Amino acid sequence: MASSAIQHLSATGLQQWARAISSTYFALDTLSSEQSSFRGRLDICPLGVIDLTQIRSNSVLYRRTPNHVRDEQESALLITVPSQSEIEFRQFSRQAKCGPGSFVIERSDAPYEFTQRQGDVMTVVRVPYAHLAARIGNLHRFVALTVDARQGVASYFLSSLRHAAHHLPLLDDTARDAVGSHLLELLCIAMTEDERFLESKSSTTQVAHLHRAEDYIRRNLRDPELSPQKVAEACGLSLRYLQRIFCDAQQTVSGYIRDCRLARCHEDLKKAGPRETIAVIAYRWGFADQAQFGRHYRDQYGCTPRQTRKSANPRP
Repeated sequence: MASSAIQHLSATGLQQWARAISSTYFALDTLSSEQSSFRGRLDICPLGVIDLTQIRSNSVLYRRTPNHVRDEQESALLITVPSQSEIEFRQFSRQAKCGPGSFVIERSDAPYEFTQRQGDVMTVVRVPYAHLAARIGNLHRFVALTVDARQGVASYFLSSLRHAAHHLPLLDDTARDAVGSHLLELLCIAMTEDERFLESKSSTTQVAHLHRAEDYIRRNLRDPELSPQKVAEACGLSLRYLQRIFCDAQQTVSGYIRDCRLARCHEDLKKAGPRETIAVIAYRWGFADQAQFGRHYRDQYGCTPRQTRKSANPRP
C-alpha cells in the first residue's frame, strides 16, 4: 500500500526523542524540563523533492551549534507550521515568533535556536536549498522570517499542506511526486509575494533589476543559448551593469544560470516514475554538452548524475 512510504517514529523519554530527531533531520542538542515523561512521535513522508513531517511532542528546545554544522554537506530550508501554540526561532542574529496560521523559515546549515514552550503538533517541510534558489534566487533574506498564512497564496499553501498530510496514506509514488512539486511551487510564490522580499542593503532600483534578471533566467533555463549577454538585452541593461549587480549579490550571471540548471536536473533525476535518459534531462534544462554537464554536476553534488538516479530509484 502507499502508506508503507510513511515512516513512523515514537519516543518515550528525552534521550530517545533526541536520537529520533537527529536521525530524521541532523545533529542538534535537544533540551526539555520533561526528561523522563517526554513523549514524541514523528510521521515522515517523502514527497518527491521535498520531505513532509508531522511532529507531536511535549515542550522542547532545539539548539544547533557551530560544531553541529561544521561538516554539513547539504543545506536545506525548513518550513515549520505550528498548529496550537507559538514557537520562537533565532538565527543569524534575527528573532522570529510564529503562531498558528503562520509559518517560519529556517536554514539547516547554520546555527539556530528553536523553542517550543508547549506541547503541540507541528508540520515541517524540508526543501533542499538548491531547489528553492533555482526558483527564487538568494534565500538569505528569508531566514528567520515569519510568513502570515491567513491570506493570499500563503493561505492556499497552508491549506494544500494540510490536505496533503491528511491524504498521504492514499497516494502512490507518482502522486506524491506531483503533490511535492505543487507544494514547492506554491511555497515559492508565497515567499516572493511577501513585500519584505525586496528588503536589501542595495538600492531599490538595483534590487528590482536583479530580481527581474533572475526571474528571466529561471523562466528561460531550457534555452541552450541563454547567456549573460542575452539576459542583459532582454532586461534592457548593459552587460557590465548586469554583471555588477550580480557581483554585489556575491554571484556571477553564468554561475547563477549554471546552478539553476543543475538544481532542476538534480530534481528530475531524483523523481520516481517513468525514466528518461540523463542526456534528455540535461538537454531539457539547457545543457548541450553532456561531458560538461557531468563535470559541473559532480562538482556541485559530489556524485555523478547516474549515482543520483540510482540512489533515488534503487532496483530490488
